[in-house]
Amino acid sequence: MTSASPTAFSALPLSPATLANLEQLGYTAMTPIQAAALPPALLGKDLIAQAKTGSGKTAAFALALLANLNPRRFAVQALVLCPTRELADQVSTEVRRLARAADNVKVVVLCGGVPLRGQLASLEHGAHIVVGTPGRVMDHLGRGSLRLDALNTLVLDEADRMLDMGFFDDIATVARQCPAARQTLLFSATYPEGIAQLSARFMREPVTVKVEAQHAGAQIEQRWYEVSETQRLDTVGRLLAHFRPASALAFCNTKAQCRDLVAVLRAQGIGALALFGELEQRERDQVLVRFANGSCRVLVATDVAARGLDIASLAAVINVDVTPDPEVHIHRIGRTGRAGESGLALNLASLDEMGSVGRIEQLQGQASNWSPVSELVPTGQGPLLPAMATLHIQGGRKEKIRPGDVLGALTADLGYTREQVGKINVNDWSTYVAVERGIAQQAASRLNAGRIKGKGVKVRVLED
Repeated sequence: MTSASPTAFSALPLSPATLANLEQLGYTAMTPIQAAALPPALLGKDLIAQAKTGSGKTAAFALALLANLNPRRFAVQALVLCPTRELADQVSTEVRRLARAADNVKVVVLCGGVPLRGQLASLEHGAHIVVGTPGRVMDHLGRGSLRLDALNTLVLDEADRMLDMGFFDDIATVARQCPAARQTLLFSATYPEGIAQLSARFMREPVTVKVEAQHAGAQIEQRWYEVSETQRLDTVGRLLAHFRPASALAFCNTKAQCRDLVAVLRAQGIGALALFGELEQRERDQVLVRFANGSCRVLVATDVAARGLDIASLAAVINVDVTPDPEVHIHRIGRTGRAGESGLALNLASLDEMGSVGRIEQLQGQASNWSPVSELVPTGQGPLLPAMATLHIQGGRKEKIRPGDVLGALTADLGYTREQVGKINVNDWSTYVAVERGIAQQAASRLNAGRIKGKGVKVRVLED
């Protein structure tokens, strides 16, 4: 019998049911962070793992916490702290998929921005795994609705981002309420000072594993353009008109720059939305849903706002401003060209930013490829409008609405084709459905006049 390759999941001490589920989910071989983190984590050791978003880190800690879990014991045995609600939602989805091999593992998400009552009911019914943001988890601990006395695994996901957001004291408060004899797994893209402080206070002889940042791989084509400050925002429009990417994430260093760029792009007839720190949770959700479902072509964001976003296939990243931190540049451009697809990283730099460009070149070990702005000429006809538009339906999981109900109302009842309907996102109180832009207004009014699940609903098209 041949021995399993070192990157095969079968080389790990995992149950046959877990291995079969991994195969079914399409997990063929371990990513570098999984291969480095899982052996010590499955031995029960505390772990500090340095790896970026998109490296497969969620499966690395999920498999470890699931190995520690007793599904027959209805008590919270694992807690995953995340910086944002979006990341908590992504993590819980992944944990549920990986938990399918075990019997009826219950995962509850505890985040701010959603009503407490649903969370209280979920906790009352018993949960095995809690995924949440520090503030809301502390809230439940304070109310006594969340108890951690049976906890055996604490995960701090994107710990650097939580520290950036000022959560050090909150994490400390939560960690102090966990049993001392537990396993702590800390995942972070960078290693700021606060990580060492956290680890010294709350971890027992942690093993440290680090996977080098994937420097711009061959599948990412990087181009640099020198601009003056006055040209910068207009040049973004020229890049979009020239390359016409299906989706683009444009990074700015400040919120003010985000707002200015969205105004400039809209004036040029390009549909763009902004994502920055102080958006209300509902607005933030809507922006992310619209970008992920293809009804917004350009998302303009700061680094803080964009951390933890997982957009599956992103055609282009545009660095409107050069970041002074070269590691952050690697993270930004690593969001395109994933899963074997080719990606485009387009960078604008003024003379004042050449020092930062030099640091990026040093880290990447290669010189920048400069192109003249004059070569940016429009290559297609018509404005850069997205193919889809989003319908917002008042009502969600709490009204027992499921994606199939919405699809049925649009196809079986109203006669639209399956191809005219895109992604359907059902939240607790709202449902978002992407439809072909040309039918959006008509579909909204027909749904308003009809029924979903036998009930009348309020529907509107989300527009800029």
